[in-house]
Amino acid sequence: MRVSVVGTGYVGLVSGVCLAEVGHDVVCVDVDSAKVEKILDGVPPIHEEGLEDLLRRNLGKRFTATRDLRAAVHGSDVTLIAVGTPFDGRHIDLSYVRQVAGEIGRALRDKDGFHVVVVKSTVVPGTTETVVRPLIEEASGKRAGPDFGVGMNPEFLTEGRAIRDFLEPDRIVLGASDARTLETLEALYASFRSVPTIRTNPGTAEMIKYASNALLATAISFSNELANLAAAVGNVDIVEVMEGVHASAYLTVAGSDGSRTQAPIASFLLAGCGFGGSCLPKDVNALVAHGEGLGVPMPLLRAVITVNEGQPGQVVRILQKHFPALTGLRVGVLGLAFKPDTDDVRESPAISVIRLLLAKGVRVKAHDPVAIPEAKKVLGTSIAYAQTLPECLEEVDAVLLITRWKQFEAVPALVRAMESAPLLLDGRRQLDKRSVPRYAGIGL
Repeated sequence: MRVSVVGTGYVGLVSGVCLAEVGHDVVCVDVDSAKVEKILDGVPPIHEEGLEDLLRRNLGKRFTATRDLRAAVHGSDVTLIAVGTPFDGRHIDLSYVRQVAGEIGRALRDKDGFHVVVVKSTVVPGTTETVVRPLIEEASGKRAGPDFGVGMNPEFLTEGRAIRDFLEPDRIVLGASDARTLETLEALYASFRSVPTIRTNPGTAEMIKYASNALLATAISFSNELANLAAAVGNVDIVEVMEGVHASAYLTVAGSDGSRTQAPIASFLLAGCGFGGSCLPKDVNALVAHGEGLGVPMPLLRAVITVNEGQPGQVVRILQKHFPALTGLRVGVLGLAFKPDTDDVRESPAISVIRLLLAKGVRVKAHDPVAIPEAKKVLGTSIAYAQTLPECLEEVDAVLLITRWKQFEAVPALVRAMESAPLLLDGRRQLDKRSVPRYAGIGL
C-alpha cells in the first residue's frame, strides 16, 4: 500500500519507518526543510532507540521524506495526519490539524480515486468527524463516504520503546466512518493479524486513546498520594506497601507452572516525583477541559493533575528536612528527560525540581545520558551540566535522582567510595535504601 504521513515527530516518523518496515511504500511530509534533509541523510531528528537503524534500512527503498504534501497525497492511497496537538492551558490546539486537513482537501480536489485520510494525532472525541471531515470536504469539494474516507487510528507508542510498541502492538484501534475506510485500515495493518483489533467509529477511537492515558496517569498519582501519606505517618515505606499491592491476583498473571508474573500496569503503580512528557499531562488536562466544556465535571482527573503538579515540591521539602538552609547548597540532579531512554524534556519533573531549587538559591549541576542538549534549550546557563555520572557526584552536598535511568544503578558504589558521602535523595525509589550511608526518598 502507498502511504503518506504528515508530521515527522515521534508519532509520524516512527509510524512511517515502521510501516515501511512491514512492506508499505511510505513518504513522510514535513514543512521543516532541515528536518526533511536530516531524514533523507538517514539521521532522525529525534532520539529513539532503534529508529536510526530502521530509517537507514528502508530509506530510498520503501521510505522517503518530502516537503511537498500535495505530491505525497497524489502518490498515495492513504494519508495519516500525525501533527502536534498542544494544550494551551484551556483547550487542545487543533491549528496544525486544521491546517493539514485543509491542505489535504485541496490536494484531493483533482485527485482521482478513493483516498483515505486517517487521524493519528491525539485529538478529543468528535474531532475527526466534526473538524477534520468538514475541512476536507470544504477544501476538496467532495463528500466523505462516496468520494473519500475519514478514519481515526490512535497510537500507543511509549517514548524510548516506540519502535517495539509499533512492531509488536498490544492492540490496534481502527475508527472508521464507512466500510471502505475500514477495509483500507485493515489492509494497512494486515501484517498484524494476530493482534487484538478494535473496530469502531472515529469518536470512540479518539476516546480510547484518552482513556488509556488517563488510566496510567491516575495510577501514578494514586501511588504518589499514598507515598506522601506514608511519609507523613512515619515508619511506613511506600516501596514495601506497593510490593504488597503488586502481589495481588489483580496485578499478576498466573503461569501454567503456578508461578506469577507481574502485570505491566504495575509499573505505573510506583511512587516517584510525578509524570511528564508530551502525552500524559497534556492529554489528562485536555480531557478535563473537554468534559467541563460539555458540562461534565471531571473531579477525579482534575485531582490526578493536582497531585502530579505537587510532586516536584515534595522532593524539595524532603531536601529541606535535611538542609533547612538551602541557599548556597550544592546539589547534583540525576536525570533531565521526563523518563529514561529518551531525550524529551517536555513537562519533565526534573525541570520543575531544578526551577524550585534555583528559586531557593541552590547551586545545581545536572547529568543525563542523552538529554543535556534538549535541557539546555530550556534551562540555558542557569545550571551547570556534568557530562559524566561521577562528575555530577563530585563536590555536592546532596544528589537528587529524578529520572530512572539504568545507568544510575551505579550510584551507590560511586557514593560509597567517596570520603564524604552526599545525601542521596531518591525521587524514583530506584535504589535500595540501605545501599548508601545517607538515604532519603519519596514515600519513606
